[in-house]
Amino acid sequence: MKMYMTTGTHEFLSKISKKHPDENMILMQESDALLIHETNGETVFESPRRYEIVDQSGSLEKKGYAVFNNIPVTDEGRPLFEYRFKNRAGLIEEVPGFIAIRVLRPLESDTYVIMTLWEDRQSFLGWQDSKQYQKAHEKRGTEEGIDAKKDIFPRASYVTEYQVSEE
Repeated sequence: MKMYMTTGTHEFLSKISKKHPDENMILMQESDALLIHETNGETVFESPRRYEIVDQSGSLEKKGYAVFNNIPVTDEGRPLFEYRFKNRAGLIEEVPGFIAIRVLRPLESDTYVIMTLWEDRQSFLGWQDSKQYQKAHEKRGTEEGIDAKKDIFPRASYVTEYQVSEE
C-alpha cells in the first residue's frame, strides 16, 4: 500500500478529489491545503511526495484532525526506526477519539511521516496526556530510547497539523 501527498490551494485540490470519487483521498487545510491519496495502484497526482505504508491501523476518514510527525532518518537508521514502529505496543488505538495511524516510509527523501487521525484536536491532546502515551514513550530520554541514537537522526523532527476538510 502506498500513500501520496500533494499541496496546493484548497480549491485546486478539491477539484482533483472530486474528479476521482472512487479513490481514497482526504483533503486537509491549515495555512496551506494538503491532499493525501492512499492506494495500491498509481496516484493521480502529477508530482507527489511518495511513501510506502510500513504500519497502519484504522481506516482513513474524511473527518477529524490530522497530525503529521515528520522525522528525518539516515539510511543506516531506517531498519532500527522501522523495527521500533512495527513492534509498537498499539496503545494509541486505545485512546478515545483515535481514528487511524499510518507509518510512512519515504521513497524519495529521508523524512518518515507518522500520521495520526483523530476525531478532533482535543482527542489528540488527550493522547498526549494519556497513560498510553506515557507508556509508549517511557524510554524517551533514556539510553534505551530511540532518541538516544543521535547518529540516525540527521536533523530535528517537526510536526504539522491539519483540519480535515469536508470539501
